[in-house]
Parts: sequence; structure tokens; C-alpha cells
Amino acid sequence: MLTVLAGIAQLERQTIRERQAEGIAIAKRNGVYDRVLKLAPEQIQLVRERIAQGVHKAKAARDLGVSRQTLYAALNGSGKYVDFSL
Repeated sequence: MLTVLAGIAQLERQTIRERQAEGIAIAKRNGVYDRVLKLAPEQIQLVRERIAQGVHKAKAARDLGVSRQTLYAALNGSGKYVDFSL
């Protein structure tokens, strides 16, 4: 009995995930799912200059109000910041 219920639960979870993936694909196609970039290209250039002057990346990230991971992605031109790599 428990095996049958577990199988039904797995099937239902798989169905939910398929519906979720379809909804995300539709939202992306409509331009609703994208997140807004936290750093503008001008900010990325400014932070590059500050880092060249010796400011630590962690301090620059704090000053901009973003995480270090976001700052590194912007500086490396990865993730959402692919178009802004110099």
C-alpha cells in the first residue's frame, strides 16, 4: 500500500514540475521572467576603476549594495552580465 502511494506521489511531483517548467518557459517567452540587472554598465566601469586604484572588491560590493558574487559576475562578464564584459 505504501509503495503504491509513494509511486502516486512521485508521479504527481513530476507532473507539477513539468507544469512549472512550461509556465517558466511561457513567462520567459513573454519577457516576464527576467530579473533586472543590479549593476548598470556605468557602475561596472566605475567599480573597475576603483578596484584599479586599490579598493577591495568586498568594499566596492558593499558600497554598491550588491553581493560579492554579483560584483564578480559583472566584472567577469558572466551570467546576466555577458554583454557587459570589456
